Amino acid sequence: MSSELITLFMFTSMLLLMATGQRVFGVIGFVGAAFGLWLWGQGSAELPFNATIQVMNWFPLITVPFFVFMGYMLSESGIAANLYRMFHVWFGGLRGGLAIGTIGLMVLIACMNGLSVAGMAIGATVALPQLLAHGYDKRMVTGVIQGGSSLGILLPPSVVLVLYAMIARQPVLQLWLAGIMPGLLMAALFTIYIWWRCRRNPEMGPALPPEELAAITRSEKLRLLSAGLLPLGIFGAIMSLFMTGVTSLVESSVIGALLATLAALFTGRLNSKVLEETTRNTLGVSCMFLWIILGALCFSSVYDGLGAVRAIEALLLNTWDLSPWTILIMMMASFVVLGIFLDDTAMLVIVAPLYIPLVRSLGFDPIWFGVLYTITCQIAYITPPFGYNLFLMRAMAPPEISLSDIYSSIWPFFFLMIATMVLIMVFPQIALWLPQLYTGR
Repeated sequence: MSSELITLFMFTSMLLLMATGQRVFGVIGFVGAAFGLWLWGQGSAELPFNATIQVMNWFPLITVPFFVFMGYMLSESGIAANLYRMFHVWFGGLRGGLAIGTIGLMVLIACMNGLSVAGMAIGATVALPQLLAHGYDKRMVTGVIQGGSSLGILLPPSVVLVLYAMIARQPVLQLWLAGIMPGLLMAALFTIYIWWRCRRNPEMGPALPPEELAAITRSEKLRLLSAGLLPLGIFGAIMSLFMTGVTSLVESSVIGALLATLAALFTGRLNSKVLEETTRNTLGVSCMFLWIILGALCFSSVYDGLGAVRAIEALLLNTWDLSPWTILIMMMASFVVLGIFLDDTAMLVIVAPLYIPLVRSLGFDPIWFGVLYTITCQIAYITPPFGYNLFLMRAMAPPEISLSDIYSSIWPFFFLMIATMVLIMVFPQIALWLPQLYTGR
């Protein structure tokens, strides 16, 4: 059997087993081990086993639980809720100001947590009720929260980019820097869209009543500003220590977790319940990442042993004679399709053995490709009918927001994400300027 047919057989078997509802890591690891035994016999059992030992040498993986702990500590302690109150006060006087402030909230939450689920939870529970109470269009604000929450996997300290860095063997700092400008660009496009839509139809995003604004004193505004900027100060401390070489990546993650805990302590919000919820959520997310990586390494060790990557490369470039850009667009499209059914981590570790070597052979920058991959994850999160954020919103939204509202709300943000990806493909320096500036220094 040729490498191409074995590739098709392995991936088809894996997708069929996933359709049965079994856990992703178990399916990936089982397919890898089973095909190893089938292709090479009993001795091949050592191949996937030895691959899992690689995890013990992935020291940056320690950063995942610390960054997740930092985000959940700021969220569970209520510090993140102060961010929305700050935006509520400072931007509420503008048409669409609360929705624009919600985008700002999502950007800062992304800098705190690095996961989309935290932004979705805070946006749906804190921002959405306030937006609806002030007469904002329910479909527009539902899309704002779903689209804005996806920024968490693009801006540092993105956990997804940390995992991509380990699998693609790329510097984490350069990937974080590469995600900053695209993430801010996407947030800016969201903001311009909200401003334009509320300007054309003021009823979709009315400004706060003058009497409500007058009731807020200047001292309260300044107090909320200082409370809201506390998480941003933590993020700035982490990045400055890391970029100046004072701390390593792992040390920076530890400092982030420590600063978040101290912030909760000094604001009087740290208690046993907050600590228990933060620890429990951190353990669940960290174990999920670890198990998926272990299963993926079992799969990729067998796949690499076949030499299938070189066979697929020869098929696409020599037999089919496809251009590098055509192959890249095909890869992006497959990410969107896979992301409808899988989470970003599972999607990455499944296709990494095939795509990352192919990207290098096509002459593309792996750092740049990592940003494109992350944006396609964001697009997949909000793509009907099975987008991850769609189901989270359905679970958290109030009864007056229907499933059809959730589905119809997302399309403007879907096309804005597509536009962001196209801009980065046409102008790669949007993603590569900061990494090159840093390394050039």
